[in-house]
Amino acid sequence: MARPPVLPGPRPEWLKIKVPAAEITAEVEKLMRSKKLVTVCEEARCPNQHECWGVHKTATFMLMGEVCTRHCGFCNIGKGKPEGGLDAEEPQRVAEAVATLGLKFAVVTSVNRDDVPDGGSEHFAQTIRWIKTLLPTCGVEVLIPDFQGREANLLTVLEAHPEVLNHNVETISRLYKRVRPDANYAQSMELLARAAAWRDTHMPEMRTKSGIMVGLGETPDEVLDLMKDWRASRVDIATIGQYLPPTGHHLPLERFVEPAEFEMYRRKGQEMGFHKVESAPLVRSSYHAKDSYGA
Repeated sequence: MARPPVLPGPRPEWLKIKVPAAEITAEVEKLMRSKKLVTVCEEARCPNQHECWGVHKTATFMLMGEVCTRHCGFCNIGKGKPEGGLDAEEPQRVAEAVATLGLKFAVVTSVNRDDVPDGGSEHFAQTIRWIKTLLPTCGVEVLIPDFQGREANLLTVLEAHPEVLNHNVETISRLYKRVRPDANYAQSMELLARAAAWRDTHMPEMRTKSGIMVGLGETPDEVLDLMKDWRASRVDIATIGQYLPPTGHHLPLERFVEPAEFEMYRRKGQEMGFHKVESAPLVRSSYHAKDSYGA
């Protein structure tokens, strides 16, 4: 049984969430179950699930199962050795759900599948192509893993022409060993730089994007240094949100970050030249994705 998370005091007012439109939330959930799909909204216990499902009638689709081969200390998704290969029909089912919902913008992410030779890059590409086939007017954002630094796998995804290529670094470099023990900060920044270079040559309208959580022990100066690294990798869109531990078994929360600090990151990001900085306590990487792309 999961232990409740230990928080540094009561949850402040700015982190309290309203729960709207239960009947529409149930409608979206029914569609996901009928298509045998997984959403990161549910698996990661996203605080915005009810707003996205109930108000905007959108969801972030999670490809390649419910078990991740990485062991990040903040994440509520199951960890271990996935059973079997990838579901070849999943990309089409995701596209069918997108078409049924009539989305204008779809977000697709995945677990890490280091057990698959290409890390699932072709699975991402097929999903993008299926969405654009069934609903040509729909924009697509993909939130991809690092593919263990393999450039060919990144190119496989890019050549399917998503509108947004997102890869989260999640935290500052100093905390990687504790927060993302199976990942590499420099490798993630290099992936983002490669995506930006491909964009400049092949698809200037594409945006690159990355996100972090705060409250894990970083300092404001370290966050600003990370934002400078993002700009050096020519990241267009940044997301910064409050870390909230899913259970007591996950990394502890060091502090609640005040709204004024989030606003400072947004303002500094504008000065640095980002296309858009979404910085607020309840911001998550796919939150208001369409608005960020078109801002």
